[in-house]
Amino acid sequence: MERVDELADWVGDGGVVVLSGAGLSTESGIPDYRGPSGAARRSTPMTYQTFIGDPAARQRYWARSHLGWRTIGDARPNAGHRAVARLQELGRLDGIITQNVDGLHQAGGAHAVVELHGALSRVACLGCGRRSERTELERRLDAANPGFGAAVSAVNPDGDVEIDDAALDGFTVVDCAACGGLLKPDVVYFGETVPPERVSRGFELVAGARTLLVLGSSLTVMSGRRFVLRAAKNGIRVAIVNQGVTRGKPYADLVVDGPLGRVLPELVDRVEKSLTSDGLRGYGLET
Repeated sequence: MERVDELADWVGDGGVVVLSGAGLSTESGIPDYRGPSGAARRSTPMTYQTFIGDPAARQRYWARSHLGWRTIGDARPNAGHRAVARLQELGRLDGIITQNVDGLHQAGGAHAVVELHGALSRVACLGCGRRSERTELERRLDAANPGFGAAVSAVNPDGDVEIDDAALDGFTVVDCAACGGLLKPDVVYFGETVPPERVSRGFELVAGARTLLVLGSSLTVMSGRRFVLRAAKNGIRVAIVNQGVTRGKPYADLVVDGPLGRVLPELVDRVEKSLTSDGLRGYGLET
């Protein structure tokens, strides 16, 4: 693919910062928020205000999330995640910013990932601030709700599932083991703001980049799009690999429309061949 060859030249130059979205994880079985057309798959995500203010909504969320965690927790990194980790290993990436909360970048071998929206694998207490592993909470929910199960009609990208409300009867929500406060997944809900230190770190990475490489994001929400706008404003190259519509297209210097699990391994292959060729030429050899 001609566009992939051009992108490989850019990535081979180094100084790349990756901004990833839900489209990178769809091949791991985690649905994205929007289909290829850009239309939202789900119209009523949980908001922070509803979560803290409505005990019934909180019960509904935790029951659904308890079942949904089986999908999120069992998900494995795909070829796209491994490709990103390989580019980092090759020294081509200066940073990774992700809008995803699934932890699959790290599971695929990447490190120093800026998790803009947090991680579903952690739980935070809104009372004392204690953070704990999701596995600890799952053990407590299993103990409080022996035999709980329901027919799942759909898995949502934020880690919960669609089930019949009748199945929620009797589901017991557990509170913080340390202080009795409300527990919440350590993720940024709609209605919350991304912690400013994460945003600052993202802008810092973008400011020092030669190329901002957007992977699997429609860039519909400002949380991720702001980094594209900043890069374009500062004359930093913007490349997008995404399947379907993306609002970043007007700001992009290069767009590759295709499945990330296929495009990214091809990109790595081209970059590796280029680096090997350059190394051999440095020794006066030809490939």
